[in-house]
Amino acid sequence: MRPSRHSPPSFPLRRVSSRFRLWRRSLILLFCLSCLSTLLGLTTLAQAQTDRPIQQQEEQVIREFVLPEAPRQAPVYRPRPAPPSAPPASSGGRSQPSNTSPRPAPAARQPAPAPVAESTEEPATSPEEPATPATTYEYMLSFNRSPVVGNRLRLEGIYPETRLGFTRPRGWGVKSAKALIRFQHSPALLPNQSSMTVRVNDTSIGSVALNRPNSQVGQVLFNIPTSLLQDRNEISIATQQQNSEECTDPTDPMLWTEVLPDSKLLFEFEPQAVALDFNRYPYPFIDDLGLDRDRLVYLRPKELSESWLTSAARFQASAGRYADFRPVDTRMVTDLDQVQGGDRLILIGTPTEQPVLKNLSLPFQFQGNQLLDGNRSTLPGDVGVLMMTTLEDNGVPVLVATGNDAAGVAKAVQFLVQSDGQSLGAGQALIVTNIDEVSSPPPRQWDRYLPTEDTFTLSSLRSTDGEPFKDTTVHGSNAPPIRFNFWALPDDQFMRGNTMTLRYSYSPQVNPRTSAIEVRIDGVTVGGKRLASEEGGRESLNVNLPESLIQPNSQIEVLFVLRPRVTEECGQSQDQQLWGTVHGDTSFDLNRQNAVQLPDLRLLQTGFPLAAPQDLSSTAAVLPDAPNDYEVMTLLKLSERLGRVSRADSVKLNVYQANSVPAEVREQKNLVGIGIRDRFPIPEAFAANSGGLKLGEFFSRQRNNNQLQTLSDEEGVIKSVISPWNAERILLALTAQSNQGLDRVQEMFANDPLFFQFQGDTVLVAANQPNPSPYDATGYNLEFLQQTNQRRIEQTNLLGRATRFLQDNWFLLPTGIVVAALMLYGISQLYINRIASGGAR
Repeated sequence: MRPSRHSPPSFPLRRVSSRFRLWRRSLILLFCLSCLSTLLGLTTLAQAQTDRPIQQQEEQVIREFVLPEAPRQAPVYRPRPAPPSAPPASSGGRSQPSNTSPRPAPAARQPAPAPVAESTEEPATSPEEPATPATTYEYMLSFNRSPVVGNRLRLEGIYPETRLGFTRPRGWGVKSAKALIRFQHSPALLPNQSSMTVRVNDTSIGSVALNRPNSQVGQVLFNIPTSLLQDRNEISIATQQQNSEECTDPTDPMLWTEVLPDSKLLFEFEPQAVALDFNRYPYPFIDDLGLDRDRLVYLRPKELSESWLTSAARFQASAGRYADFRPVDTRMVTDLDQVQGGDRLILIGTPTEQPVLKNLSLPFQFQGNQLLDGNRSTLPGDVGVLMMTTLEDNGVPVLVATGNDAAGVAKAVQFLVQSDGQSLGAGQALIVTNIDEVSSPPPRQWDRYLPTEDTFTLSSLRSTDGEPFKDTTVHGSNAPPIRFNFWALPDDQFMRGNTMTLRYSYSPQVNPRTSAIEVRIDGVTVGGKRLASEEGGRESLNVNLPESLIQPNSQIEVLFVLRPRVTEECGQSQDQQLWGTVHGDTSFDLNRQNAVQLPDLRLLQTGFPLAAPQDLSSTAAVLPDAPNDYEVMTLLKLSERLGRVSRADSVKLNVYQANSVPAEVREQKNLVGIGIRDRFPIPEAFAANSGGLKLGEFFSRQRNNNQLQTLSDEEGVIKSVISPWNAERILLALTAQSNQGLDRVQEMFANDPLFFQFQGDTVLVAANQPNPSPYDATGYNLEFLQQTNQRRIEQTNLLGRATRFLQDNWFLLPTGIVVAALMLYGISQLYINRIASGGAR
């Protein structure tokens, strides 16, 4: 049968269907691949977004910059004493050229290295030319600079000895050293049996007979071999004093020799070049071996910002910590021409704030007001740069802390004030990219003070060198007492029941009948015991520590009174075999609570409460919006003192100007207002007490109902009140009616004899003469006032408060007992009557 012409053929139809299925499968496969690729892309994108913060953090942590080319030779500093025309420091030292024509330098002396752009290097000499002579200097170190000397240094007994310490400054090439000893002695001494011997570092340098008639002043000059001198040295003066051919009584008051306070050590030295390197920091800016005051000079920027003030205050606080007990002279200059020889220049700020940076010999280059790295790329603003160099004209060392932004400057200074990262410093220049944020210590964790635990051992305390107290032994019948600081925390309030279990041992040669041990607190005897055993050994003594004697500056002394069994002829004995030891496991058990009365300026002697915590993070200083030099110097003197009385791994003191103090700072921190009265930044300090001292405008003064105006007021005022924003914080006002009055405030914080007189809540300080000495009692007129009622700040439980109330108000206890007995009697009578009436029914 033949198919129809209009019907479709069967074979082409099957072929089209097959192509359609193939095309559909391809679309499905393409769609699946597209979905899979999209899913993978989203996953990759999500992973990338997840990793991006990590990558950003790594980029922030690990940032490396190309350093500039290192100089051929590092800059050097040659210590140059102050010129003879400069006034001598109050410490008594004096430097002057030893000869009008400088002495020739030794032949073996090598030229010192110098920085790249400024040459302090001595010019090279040809073999035909003579060597350039080197200048030598003489330095006189008087004995009366030691606090143990005072007006005299008295030696009493048969074999007395005294010791004085001195240092050899870095950069001194000592050519010769001598000891000039001036003395007087008793006319009763036998010349042929009495003598004086001088030793340096336990090596004798000479002796002299005590043969001056009628107590005439004697003088002898001893040469000190320079090979004996070390960084830290000790000179000892020992005498043998006899006044009888047969028998000398060691207790005879006629056995005496006095070393006069104008005795001195004479040094002839040549300044040596010392390479400036951050691995020696803080030298040469703070020299712990120096014999003169460290003189810090800040270059003042034209515009003072909060960032600069904060950085300068933190640096000055760290300088106070490094200097410790050593005095520091600080001043500000506006031009490099005002910097003198012997100064140390501190230059803080960005190139915009300190345009003089471009004129110094520094390894980093500048483009406009921007610092560049080795690739001439601009450093980020949050990167700090530290550099050391010297001034070209006078060789004064310069410390530069800079950056392209305030954040970089602050980071550079913070590196200098934090102890954990300074060991990494080396070389002439540092780029500070990141520093660790050091957490603040607990408010009551104070180094050098008592532990916060009530029970602890003597080994938990630290000696004067900062090391834990160890077993300590003394020898001889006249052995000195064993001393250790027992500094209570400023907010410790002690109650009854404080005990010390002294553990000690002694030699078997002592006579127990006449030998004893004694315990003193600040010179007051609180316990003692006769040594019990003839064979020596280890014993213990339980001592009650009176609560009234434990203070933030207390010191405990343990005195061994050792007497031998057998006495030699004439009352003299060989006593070096006698010894006594105080052991580090001596224990203490204290009964105290955390309570303090505020305001009280006496607490400021320890830094409390400004230095709690010890990194100063709870304190903020407030200055006027445009502070003058007197106000800034007052800030620096305060910061230095707070650094001296605190110990921490960082400094977190903040400085604000009057119109930018955040509300949380007012509410959470101790505030220190600084400024003259007409523009004092925190007027609430004088509105807290209507009956106290008030300083008004136009030199007006008011106290109670008395009001007056002074023609000239150069008196400084230091006032402490409870903060009006936080009852547990204080507000400290450092003010005056004039800039000269702020000078008096600065002297109160700068000089130890004045600072440790603080008391009351208000101090008025005036000078009785131009440039008074803090060691002269007539130089200053100090008036201490208590104008406000103190507020008790405590952190104790209910039981502790009840115990304290009963101790403070013990006279109410008998009345309370009688009232309680009457109440119990009345209640019992009511109960008995009720029972009786019930039984009658």
